[in-house]
Parts: sequence; structure tokens; C-alpha cells
Amino acid sequence: MEITPLSIEGAWVVTPKQHGDPRGLFLEWFKEETFVEAVGHPLHLAQANCSVSTKGTVRGIHYADVPPGQAKYVTCLAGAVVDVIVDIRVGSPTYGMWETVLLDTKDRRAVYLSEGLGHGFAALEDGSTVAYLCSEPYNPTGEREIYPFDSEIGIAWPFDLGECSLSAKDDAAPSLAEAAAAGLLPDYEACRAFRAGLAGEAG
Repeated sequence: MEITPLSIEGAWVVTPKQHGDPRGLFLEWFKEETFVEAVGHPLHLAQANCSVSTKGTVRGIHYADVPPGQAKYVTCLAGAVVDVIVDIRVGSPTYGMWETVLLDTKDRRAVYLSEGLGHGFAALEDGSTVAYLCSEPYNPTGEREIYPFDSEIGIAWPFDLGECSLSAKDDAAPSLAEAAAAGLLPDYEACRAFRAGLAGEAG
């Protein structure tokens, strides 16, 4: 398993080693020792989620208030998705930037995004099944959304707006500028301090 940082601080891509034979294959999609070595702290597992999406579904951009936030370790078990990480942390040197990772059943990669980052994905196939390991349980009062087709962010989704399916909540979500003006976005330094505390616990 190889864990490498993305260009957005606090996000990593995980590439597992696949061991195959005529019966199929085996891989480790999470290993704590390797994770801690790369990220600097363990992943506290509080909840595991699974979503199944039809082709053209766009989910996100989602995030949670920090603290406690919600770190996510995400992989695709069936089908394929374009996974998107967005830096929505006010004061971050990469604020407003986004990065994509293809999660599919060929490379079977995963992504880890730490507290304070925005997350979403677009399903490229029917039945695309995404599994999430989450550091905190779902908190409806602390969960927030950014409109995924916000032109200020400018994500290059694989589908045009008219070709995709959004939830009513995501379709009505504020833009990045609107969320910032309302004081709804995580603070970069607060997120870094929170992660530093996790690293201290690991020590």
C-alpha cells in the first residue's frame, strides 16, 4: 500500500497492492500502521457509510464544522466515480482549489481527506458503490454543503449540469462566496490546530 499526499494539504491518495490469481484478487484497502506513518495520526473510526449511485449522480460538495469535523477515508467497491476534494478552509494557501481522483475497480484506490475539506463525487457507472470510513458520526446540525457547480470553484465534472442528478439539498446549497460571507466555512488555522492535536494523541 502506498499513501501519497495530494496538492491540497490534508488530502492523500491510497494505492493498494493487488494480489490476484485465477480465483480473483485480494488487497488491503486500509492498514493503520501505514496510514499513521503517512498521515501522522491514527484514524478514529466512528461510522462507516455506503452509497450506491446511478450514472450521472453528483454528490457533494459536503463538509462538517470544525471542531470536530469529519475526516473521510473513501473508496469505490463497484463501478467508478470521479472523487473530488475541495479546499474550503478560509486562509488556506490553496483556498478554492480542487483535485480529482478516479476511484474504480481497476486500481482500487482510496482517498483520505482530513477535517475541514470539502468532498464530493460523480458516478460514472450505474451501481457505483462508495464506502466511507468516518472519524465522527453524522451530525445533522454540523453538516454543510457547497453548490457543486459553483462557477467560482469551477470543478470540471464529467457531466454538465443538465446531464446529472443532484439531491434537492445539494441543488439549493450556497456558493463558496455565500458560505464564506455567512461565516459557514472552516478556518485553515483551526483545522491545522485540530490535526496537530490528533498527532499529539498519537504520540
